[in-house]
Amino acid sequence: MLSRSEAFGLKGGCFLCGTFPCVIRVAPPFPIFFQDLLSSGIALISRPATVNKILDPLVKKTFEMSFKREKLELPHGGKKLLLHSCCAPCSGEVMEAIIASEIDFSIFFHNPNIHPKKEYELRKQENIRFAKKHNIPFIDADYDVDNWFERAKGMDMEPERGIRCTMCFDMRFERTALYAFENGFDVISSSLGISRWKNMEQINGSGIRAAFHYEGITYWTYNWRKAGGSSRMLEISKAEEFYMQEYCGCAYSLRDTNKWRLENGREKIKLGEKYYGRD
Repeated sequence: MLSRSEAFGLKGGCFLCGTFPCVIRVAPPFPIFFQDLLSSGIALISRPATVNKILDPLVKKTFEMSFKREKLELPHGGKKLLLHSCCAPCSGEVMEAIIASEIDFSIFFHNPNIHPKKEYELRKQENIRFAKKHNIPFIDADYDVDNWFERAKGMDMEPERGIRCTMCFDMRFERTALYAFENGFDVISSSLGISRWKNMEQINGSGIRAAFHYEGITYWTYNWRKAGGSSRMLEISKAEEFYMQEYCGCAYSLRDTNKWRLENGREKIKLGEKYYGRD
């Protein structure tokens, strides 16, 4: 962690822009190491895109220098993890945390909820790109969309985090647990829980239920948000320029998000246009 004196030395000024007081004025969201800097009284304004191009690499470098990961271990002496991934932005930090702990794992992409197919392919290809970068095996499961809609019948007006979402998690984790059981994995988990928009207890409940049906399979309930996981997720997404999805994924989520946007004077979502770190 940089001290205030190191960040704002009397001679050198701000370690980011070289002046005192700082003229860049970092805007939220903040990486962990900025908390000390912000307490010294930096004014907050939105950063212009031209400043972002200069600042973001410095932010990433300093964050990596100050960031220390905890050593993770699979529960119950597990040896091999099958990680269900919902998308690259959510799984990026989870993958890096697992890699840093030298855990043997593979990515399992089973998300038949994502609608339409164009959005599904955008999210999947970003996930494949990041997995290839780190040489992590990527298992592309079926896009079983008809089955998903069949299970969702009668739940189309349920709110986010309601019983439709429970059904959705159950379906995806059931397939994850089955694949793990048939292919030599003894632990399963998911990147879904790192998102602050998700209910951690709801996700863990689905994971535990799915694992219960298969002898020798454990669902890992690790909280990926803690120890700066949520902040790190954003840093990785910006550095990798991941595709930025603007709704949870299913057709009903897209419908409700667009309804809210129109009611609040915003345009409908345009698929495939927004990427982290480009705006």
